[in-house]
Amino acid sequence: MTDNKEVMNIKDQKEIKKRDDVIGWDDLFMGIAFMAGTRSKDPCTQVGACIVDQHKRIVSVGYNGMPEGCHDDKFPWGKDPNDPLKNKHTFVCHAELNAILNRHGADIRGSTIFVSLFPCNQCAKLIIQSGLKEIVYYCDKHAEKPSTIASKMMLDAASIKYRVYVPEKKVILVDLAKKFVSLMTTSAEIEP
Repeated sequence: MTDNKEVMNIKDQKEIKKRDDVIGWDDLFMGIAFMAGTRSKDPCTQVGACIVDQHKRIVSVGYNGMPEGCHDDKFPWGKDPNDPLKNKHTFVCHAELNAILNRHGADIRGSTIFVSLFPCNQCAKLIIQSGLKEIVYYCDKHAEKPSTIASKMMLDAASIKYRVYVPEKKVILVDLAKKFVSLMTTSAEIEP
């Protein structure tokens, strides 16, 4: 015999509906790429990458920075065009490279990489050779540079898809101190 309290609890549970304001997959993975990029010590450009397999599982993340064992304070962060030894581009590992290397043996063939900046020609070669099949990027600010044009030429030849990230939510606010996450469709929804 069931008492009235049990019947009420069952009835209440049937009226509970699932949330439908959840974050979309692309927003989640690009958000993780952006969060990874906040680890970068680069004063000009912080790039993050997130590799996701066909089952929407995160395989790896990476960000742009100095190679392991190369102390951030002993290598240049400037862009001296006349002295390669004073130019960060001689030393910095890109986010895509770090994400590919950080996979720790996981098979990434057929996976997608989410990146905050379109991959350069060097990273395009790594993406192709690693068997990644899609790039989702946020920004293509170097589209007119030869290295980006070369990147797209190789990606097209290798049949690697690339597409610009289109956010479903305009703002994803994470307040770690309050353990609070808010999803908003416009930035005007943020309280001052």
